[in-house]
Amino acid sequence: MLPELQGNRDKGVKTLQIYMPPEEPQSDDKQKDLFRVELERIIDGNHPLVKLSKQINWREFDEAFSASFCEDNGRPGCSTRLMVGLHYLKHTFDLSDEESLERWVDSPHWQYFCGMKYFEHQLPIHYSSMSRWRKRIAEAGAEKMLAESIQTGLKSGVIKPKMLEKVNVDTTVEEKNIRFPTDARLYDRMREHLVKEALKQGLILRQSYRRVGRKTLLKQSRYAHAQQFKRAQRMTRRLKTLLGRVVRDIQRKAGDKVPTLLKEKLGLAQRLLKQQRQDSKKIYSIHEPHVECICKGKIHKRYEFGCKVSIISTSKGNWILTSQAIHGNPYDGKTLASSLKQAQRVSGQLPKQAFCDLGYRGHEKVRCTTIKVVPQKRKHLSRSLRHWMNRRAAIEPIIGHLKADHRFERNRLKGKLGDQLNALLSACGFNFRKLMRAFFLPICFILSLCILWLNPHRSYA
Repeated sequence: MLPELQGNRDKGVKTLQIYMPPEEPQSDDKQKDLFRVELERIIDGNHPLVKLSKQINWREFDEAFSASFCEDNGRPGCSTRLMVGLHYLKHTFDLSDEESLERWVDSPHWQYFCGMKYFEHQLPIHYSSMSRWRKRIAEAGAEKMLAESIQTGLKSGVIKPKMLEKVNVDTTVEEKNIRFPTDARLYDRMREHLVKEALKQGLILRQSYRRVGRKTLLKQSRYAHAQQFKRAQRMTRRLKTLLGRVVRDIQRKAGDKVPTLLKEKLGLAQRLLKQQRQDSKKIYSIHEPHVECICKGKIHKRYEFGCKVSIISTSKGNWILTSQAIHGNPYDGKTLASSLKQAQRVSGQLPKQAFCDLGYRGHEKVRCTTIKVVPQKRKHLSRSLRHWMNRRAAIEPIIGHLKADHRFERNRLKGKLGDQLNALLSACGFNFRKLMRAFFLPICFILSLCILWLNPHRSYA
């Protein structure tokens, strides 16, 4: 059982719906059914998903997530194996919640991997259940899923224990799925949020400026497109004035007894009205106010809006051990200790050597891990050390694959918890894709040998 999950239940899970522990999966049922087809009759036993399903220790998830369920109240939760399997497959194949469930219905191998005994023709759950389940397991549960992907590789022999001794470390940016922030858009969107929340609380405002605000924002965008910047700035100031009027009107009507949610939005609006161009901790999104502006020095994309993520991968084999979302835009070296601690929790051992770029200068040893900062000139170093330092660059394409193939480029999950979950689940999908490839390659090798044996004189040039 994970102690972090018990803490999450005590703090925030009380606001979620109450569920009893999930029911047992269908695969544990020994009863036969006369009118339904068993999946074992129609699947390929050599399929990578079938082999992987027998290697993963599903019982550990039941024990780890039991703290997030109520023992004697609510309806039974969804099958843990079903939910874990769906999230593995979702981030492996870069699908949304809805697309994952639609493909689950079409694929018998997906159903077998998720613990089904018979072929199902209907959706097992509503797609919103996946979102609620992610909130329930929180960061500790997603970290457990990442750890299980490493343990499965160790159990099957795909990952050697010696691979975990040397690691590569780097940071990247996990962008949030928000529009590019401009002052005009932020003022108008903040006014809309305030008006909507005031109406919910029963406050009758003097004026909502809905049509005036929309028309002013349209003028501002057209003036900016035509490079008439003085007129565009005038419209921006007009939108700021409208927002200030709504804020003051709500404060007069609400008085001292301001509801909590409306009070939070008023505080956000006042921050937005006061912020200047050179200020730190600015607001870049109304519905995601924690988003940070990070400049990584890229030519094609100067600014990225999201949060910093620390990635640790093995130097040999390129298995991801850490994918930790860190808020506050810290210096790269400040993220090293917490990232190595997560790598120890995931792999079960602390790396002996970590190879980093120049952003981690000033660190020689963190706990029992020796930090090797890769210099620009390496000719004076030993041949072995040069080899491992040259391998540090292998983490760059890993980050590229995470962003291109595993839903890491644009994070669509809400809040700071969504940043942490998306980072960890993307790493799970990356490791899971490698496991599937490792189980699939022996089949291809055997088939190629069979073809060569049947046609020894055939040319494959």
